[in-house]
Amino acid sequence: MLRILIELQRLKRLDRTGWALRGLPNGTESVAAHSFGVAVTAMALADELQARGVSVNTERLLRMALLHDWAETRVGDMPRTATSYFGLELRKRAETAAFADVVTGAVSADRLYREIYDDYEQRRSLEARLVKAADVVDLLVQVLALERSGTRGLDEFWEVVEDGDFQLEGAAREILEELFAALLAARGKISSAHL
Repeated sequence: MLRILIELQRLKRLDRTGWALRGLPNGTESVAAHSFGVAVTAMALADELQARGVSVNTERLLRMALLHDWAETRVGDMPRTATSYFGLELRKRAETAAFADVVTGAVSADRLYREIYDDYEQRRSLEARLVKAADVVDLLVQVLALERSGTRGLDEFWEVVEDGDFQLEGAAREILEELFAALLAARGKISSAHL
């Protein structure tokens, strides 16, 4: 267990590459900070869904949110642009292998962690689709915070609101659409304040 805990410490210091590529300073956001945001967002989404009568396995959802980026301890935080060079399949294979190496023999739950990670990557369950949505929502909340502090040139991140396919239905889709609308409205206030 100690080996995996020590290795995961790297995520606290590993900067999210997307911000560095846009000229933002080191320390803008770490992978661990992002994982925290994803877990909080996923929990809030699950709570809202449960309030609307939809059953969610919150323990599984939170485990998934916390471990979804563990592979980055080995392969780093690859930006989306890397996929255009490596290809999506090679990137996923590398991340899956890295994740397996991180958890192999390290904890008694390595089999469970691999199954949860695979579910996340395949988006088989509602929980996996919610965590992916939470991943994007946390990204947009960070973009909003950066734009509120004066950062410009992050428009491309907002394209996911229109282009993202989260494979959610019913109440889950409604909640995500409401959240996106609120984020866009908050962003609109920034734009009008700077005119």
